[in-house]
Amino acid sequence: MDFGLSERAADHLARLQEFMDTSVYPAEPVYAAQRRELIAAGREHTVPPIVEELKVEARKNGLWNLFLPDVSGLTNTDYASLAELTGRSPALAPEATNCAAPDTGNMEVLHMFGTAEQKQRWLEPLLAGEIRSAFGMTEPDVASSDATNIATSIVRDGDEYVINGRKWWITGSADPRCEIMILMGKINPEGHPYMQQSMVLVPLNTPGVEIVRALPVFGYSDQHGHCEIVLDNVRVPVTNLVGEEGGGFLIAQARLGPGRIHHCMRSIGMAERALELMCTRAASRVAFGKEIARQGVIQEWIAESRMAIEQARLLTLKTAWLIDTQGVKAARSEVAAIKVVVPRMALEVIDRAIQVHGGAGVSDDTPLAAMWAGMRTLRLADGPDEVHVRSVARTELAPYLGR
Repeated sequence: MDFGLSERAADHLARLQEFMDTSVYPAEPVYAAQRRELIAAGREHTVPPIVEELKVEARKNGLWNLFLPDVSGLTNTDYASLAELTGRSPALAPEATNCAAPDTGNMEVLHMFGTAEQKQRWLEPLLAGEIRSAFGMTEPDVASSDATNIATSIVRDGDEYVINGRKWWITGSADPRCEIMILMGKINPEGHPYMQQSMVLVPLNTPGVEIVRALPVFGYSDQHGHCEIVLDNVRVPVTNLVGEEGGGFLIAQARLGPGRIHHCMRSIGMAERALELMCTRAASRVAFGKEIARQGVIQEWIAESRMAIEQARLLTLKTAWLIDTQGVKAARSEVAAIKVVVPRMALEVIDRAIQVHGGAGVSDDTPLAAMWAGMRTLRLADGPDEVHVRSVARTELAPYLGR
């Protein structure tokens, strides 16, 4: 296995590091202030102007659409290190470089499965950063950790599909720039469990689409919004089908593989920043006559954090390398493993950093509380830990159980 960066990736990483140091980190307090102003004005989900300014700068510097190998020329292994760096400023850096979820996964789906017309209408403006998108999979009335449970119905009526159902935790859909949702629903209830679902493009301004509410996460209200959406006799043309009828489940699997690597590497970036904050705080605070960094328990937390970060990074890089060299299917067990290992690790590191910061750690004076909320949520997003643990166990046991 070779995790070394290509010459192209090393150049991107150096330019991205400079962009983070000179533009992104200084923009964080500006973003926070602009968000407060927008919220006070009743425009909670409008993007702060600083984000669009950063997008212009990133694109000018060639730091754009880095996640898509056919566009950037980077491998998954290359991009992993770049994703980690953007994860250090999760509210700004991924979107500034047009590498934010769920757009990345949606662009991958359209790139792999979209028709020429769909690519022109939706993929091109997404790649240009002109619009945002959503992915409509999770539902409140069924256990969506098992995607075969999805109950939203897609029924063909002549040249149209009629869609009825209710989705929630649809990330990005409160943002005024969000124009399109890739919706997963059931089109063939009598078919094979893995061939009952289809994916359909649903413009959010289609009659019958109602954004009911944006859901907070541990009290935090995301700028892009995680929404509950009701679809009442929504009609879209059959040309809005992505791929083939009954192919939704397989498309979802293709979408989630590389996307989980992106999530995990960004999470490692968050853990690295939390560890830096922990060390800085521990070295500067004096209790009982000495810096708390000299206390054995604090040193143990710091050492355990460093070791856990390195282990998680290596497993994630191995997963990226496997996808690059053998394809998504060959890395299925590793993809499941990192989706469990990395958020757990990052959550522990962030929690230790909060503890070292004391009261400041649970306030908005540091990014730690918001990071903790986001990371705790990631143990549910893209499937809960337990589903991925089950997947790893089944792969491990297959030779012993004869399947």
